[in-house]
Amino acid sequence: MLPSRIFFDSMLDDFKIDDKMKCDIYEKDNIYHVEVDVPGFNKDDINIEINKGTLSIIAEKKGEEKEENEKKYLRRERSSYGKYQRSFYLGDVDEENVEATFKNGILKIEIPKKTESECKKTIEIK
Repeated sequence: MLPSRIFFDSMLDDFKIDDKMKCDIYEKDNIYHVEVDVPGFNKDDINIEINKGTLSIIAEKKGEEKEENEKKYLRRERSSYGKYQRSFYLGDVDEENVEATFKNGILKIEIPKKTESECKKTIEIK
């Protein structure tokens, strides 16, 4: 008979919350600052898009499968492929002046907010 711990551990694996790409977003000096943990990825593996105020961060690692005949894995979590994505709606932002840096597994993005006068439109009544 199998111990119940083995059965429930593997059964509950599907319910774990994915802790990849943890993120902090804060506003300072009219700029949104987004800091994302992207461990195990290189700068070239990350794609950042902003469209109509929605920021999307996609980290995808495409590696070649190495043939390892001498190893018999019992559990393999460090595969050569992985894709993670996060999206956030930030509202009216200056999409042309977004800046991003990546260092030591941390992606930092600065997104200037549009000023109220840029977002406001006065409608003439006819």
